Amino acid sequence: MRTIALLLAAVGFGSAQPLKLNLDHLAAKAADAVDINLNGTMLQFAAKFLDGKDPDEAKVKKLIGGIEGIYIRSFQFKKDGEWAESDLEGIRSQVKGPGWSRMVGFKSTTEGANAEVYVRSDKDKITGVAIVVAEPREFTVVNLSGNIDMDSLADLSGHFGMPKIELPPGQRRRLEE
Repeated sequence: MRTIALLLAAVGFGSAQPLKLNLDHLAAKAADAVDINLNGTMLQFAAKFLDGKDPDEAKVKKLIGGIEGIYIRSFQFKKDGEWAESDLEGIRSQVKGPGWSRMVGFKSTTEGANAEVYVRSDKDKITGVAIVVAEPREFTVVNLSGNIDMDSLADLSGHFGMPKIELPPGQRRRLEE
């Protein structure tokens, strides 16, 4: 099954707050588990290794300048049904507060997949993005907090442990129009 993956989220009023990802019980059941925690200091350190002369890496370097944290939890299971609806609800409850709005919702009863994208805004700034993805054998959360340049967000894919997101030919151009 295809891997969709990101939960990016949460900024509290005044300072960035990562989501509370109490998912250790899923790690115990998972065949494969990823746990990445990069705070602002670690991101700035990692940015020093990006080549500012390379156009793609320069975009990533600029984008992470405002990001205060990237937190990724991803689990792959050998059989269906290892995660529960309550795991999804635990994440959803955190992105239903003031300032949050659901941008995209996807549900496939055929594949048993769910994907949701939430954004948090403070006036004219995006301060958090959350995407929750759950498939029968996969549960992934990527939490991004801080000031986020939505036009550059796709440039983060493939960096800092985030999956590479490949758009079909012409799709990115349509997104940029």
